[in-house]
Amino acid sequence: MPAYIQLLRLSTEGRGRALQDPDFLFRTQAAIEVPGIEVLGIYGVLGEYDFVNIVEGPDNYTVARYSMEMAVKVGAHITTLPAIPIARLHPTDDGNPSEVEVGRALDPDAIPDRENL
Repeated sequence: MPAYIQLLRLSTEGRGRALQDPDFLFRTQAAIEVPGIEVLGIYGVLGEYDFVNIVEGPDNYTVARYSMEMAVKVGAHITTLPAIPIARLHPTDDGNPSEVEVGRALDPDAIPDRENL
């Protein structure tokens, strides 16, 4: 299933809620019911964004619906990015992109000409 990276920047109201109740974000995330969405993890980060959320979903429309609900209920601006495993960009012998599981790292020994990187 495709993976998506969500970059969250809390609004003033969202920051207030998160400060008053540290579990607010987890509860809100668990309460959002969009079929087909699986939350893989949420991380607090330093810098331009407050949180990074990683989700899997069947398609862009489903993930967009989840993003809208999350933004409204949490009080955040969310930028959602489709995540494409770089192994899918490496063509196979027949010229088609290779089929690699989402999130699965390539075996470094299997990379051709890796000494020339």
